[in-house]
Amino acid sequence: MGNVIAVASGKGGTGKTTTVAAVSSCLAALGYKTLCIDFDAELRNLDLALCMSDFTVADYTDVCSGRLELMEACHESPRIPNLYFLSAPQQKGWEDPDAYAMQRMFIEIRNEFDYCLVDSPSGIGTGFIFAQMVSDTSIIVTTGEIPAMRDAQRAAERARDLGTSEIRLLVNRVLPRNYARTQTTIDTVIDTVGVRLLGIIREDDSIAVSLHENIPLILYRRKHAAYDFLDAARRLTGEDIPLQWTLGQILFRK
Repeated sequence: MGNVIAVASGKGGTGKTTTVAAVSSCLAALGYKTLCIDFDAELRNLDLALCMSDFTVADYTDVCSGRLELMEACHESPRIPNLYFLSAPQQKGWEDPDAYAMQRMFIEIRNEFDYCLVDSPSGIGTGFIFAQMVSDTSIIVTTGEIPAMRDAQRAAERARDLGTSEIRLLVNRVLPRNYARTQTTIDTVIDTVGVRLLGIIREDDSIAVSLHENIPLILYRRKHAAYDFLDAARRLTGEDIPLQWTLGQILFRK
């Protein structure tokens, strides 16, 4: 049975959608059949992060309603084998899908894929609740900024309340000089959110440039962030991967 992972954040701008695209791409590159689902029916940006904006004709409502079979609605990436995408609907009124139909779809997904990453809407509203209901694991994405950490803490607490058994933390857009200036460490982020660390993603201009050039991050001049996302993906599969870089007391207490 496949593993469904909800990727959430307490607020926008933390890099949640980029995380979904990058981690799922890495899982696929590692040989795992991986599906990405965009659950954000209002913004719908996952197709851009995956460089699959031409593959948004069908969406998950087509599967839930029975209009299409699961694999008819999913599209495989033309650049990364094993990576599939299922879009959010374009029409309004589908922010609150039928819970039974959604659960039935995810039973099919678990039978078909090794991993499924769900791009949950920012915040802890209806989309977040549905994503947690269908997931086995939740990844909370945050930055080191105080508002982001506080909202991530609330998202983690809400995920626990909804019964999510495994919750992990990914600290994104880490720029050491900012942590030094604010006398903050990664331990501060972990303690504030109260969730076990999955990975640290360094600030990397390759993310924005690869998006503008329509090239998946892991295929674009593999720099810091691409390797950090790969390490996070490998940890999700159960590998014991230590942090490959250290910034001493700037990032961690000793």
